Amino acid sequence: MTTFPDHRAAAMAVLTSGAPLRPREGQFLGGLAFDANPLTEKQANWLRILLDKHGLPSVAQGDAP
Repeated sequence: MTTFPDHRAAAMAVLTSGAPLRPREGQFLGGLAFDANPLTEKQANWLRILLDKHGLPSVAQGDAP
């Protein structure tokens, strides 16, 4: 399975997948999609959880803290 090149691409993939999201998940992913700053460990963990929950691949290792 391929990986997303960065957290921004991963967040956009979840947002555009059509999967139902809770308001806080959508807010979090929307923020990530437009933020080029590196993720904190907590943000990276939540993104991993959301990607797994929606059956999407992980983010490339170079973008993880």
